[in-house]
Amino acid sequence: MCDRRNVRRVSPAADTPAVAPVPPVSALADTVLERLVAVYAPAADPVRAEGAAAYMKHVAPFLGIPTPERRALSRTVPAGTGRPDERDCTAIALRCWRLPEREYHYFAVDYLRRHVGRCTSGFLPVLHHLVTTVPWWDTVDLLAAHVAGPLVAADPALAREMDRWIDDPSLWAARTALLHQLRYKEATDADRLFGYCLRRADHPDFFIRKAIGWALREYAKTDPAAVRDFVDGAHTRLSPLSVREALKNL
Repeated sequence: MCDRRNVRRVSPAADTPAVAPVPPVSALADTVLERLVAVYAPAADPVRAEGAAAYMKHVAPFLGIPTPERRALSRTVPAGTGRPDERDCTAIALRCWRLPEREYHYFAVDYLRRHVGRCTSGFLPVLHHLVTTVPWWDTVDLLAAHVAGPLVAADPALAREMDRWIDDPSLWAARTALLHQLRYKEATDADRLFGYCLRRADHPDFFIRKAIGWALREYAKTDPAAVRDFVDGAHTRLSPLSVREALKNL
């Protein structure tokens, strides 16, 4: 999802909200977290953990569980727990985010992807916390496309919230706004997408410039002429990185 070569390290602390939301009471979350820690902790590999942390620019410590094994372990955790509601999803996500190791954050992301349909527009403040706390592309990009995107699609009024996120002081919230339509295809609001690209075109950070190009490149699979016309018209405003990414397959 991201080219990690020569990427400027962004301090997570700079994007962390001053007051974190308190996880609600949830018996389902109690069960899930107890099981999760019980299966993940014994699978930890300190050597792999060191390599994984270095690969992810030390955004967080890792347990060192290989992805296939982690996913297999994760599938055993919610077995028999029933369908969560929004309260359960909130509690699980926030409690996983309180644990330091990155694999717990990955579990939360995967859980939300699976159950985003159980969540309403009221989940958006929680999502904002997740994308601005210990932020890096490995969690933010999935949350943008697979959680923010479906939430906005289900409640189009939330597009106005994305209009605020694109100007958010956190570059990760802005990146989420840029990428939330990544899977919309024909349903993409092209005017909004192009407007977002122009509003952040002069942003100096790699992750915003890359997101602009990625969002345009993905929409080009649906309407290549519109993207080419937009890039031609905005060429002097977009960074070379954004232009290169946008036109990569055209």
